[in-house]
Amino acid sequence: MNFKKVSLVVAAMAISSISWAQRTSLAYIDSDYILGRMPEYQSAQQELNDKAAEWELEAVKKESALTQLQKDFAAEEILLTSEQRKQKKQAIADLEKELMDFRQEKFGTDGELFKKRVQLVKPIQDKLFDAVQKVAKQEGLDYVFDKASGVQMLYANPKYDKTFEVMEELGIPLTENETQKTNKP
Repeated sequence: MNFKKVSLVVAAMAISSISWAQRTSLAYIDSDYILGRMPEYQSAQQELNDKAAEWELEAVKKESALTQLQKDFAAEEILLTSEQRKQKKQAIADLEKELMDFRQEKFGTDGELFKKRVQLVKPIQDKLFDAVQKVAKQEGLDYVFDKASGVQMLYANPKYDKTFEVMEELGIPLTENETQKTNKP
């Protein structure tokens, strides 16, 4: 008797799942592909890369100065008085701290590069998100996944790929090959 109840519950759940699947429409996009085709995103990425390179160069200069100070100290340490050694060691420690603070300030999790990325990229991501929502509503989709965001997809039927529709919504010109893919039956 108990087995029959469990079987009925399992069967009801299976039927419920099947009817849910029939009522639910899914699609996916590739946001990396779309963002890579957006000139404003490419420009933002270039600006971020330039700023990171500028700060990295500054860090390398500080590192070189620290290395030189350490070499100088090692070469003259035996000639220095204990007070001079103490002062040189303090200067080295201060420069090490300055370098670490600089790296944290520029490249840390709350650093200037992170803040700049948010400032430049978030509006572009919001624009993409708005376009995805518009396409989803126009096409009556219940769910849209992003295969670039780490959502693991073991299989995706290409007929549910809405990448090019979102690109059209954003005004990104499609290549002839991409246009043909959107017009497939």
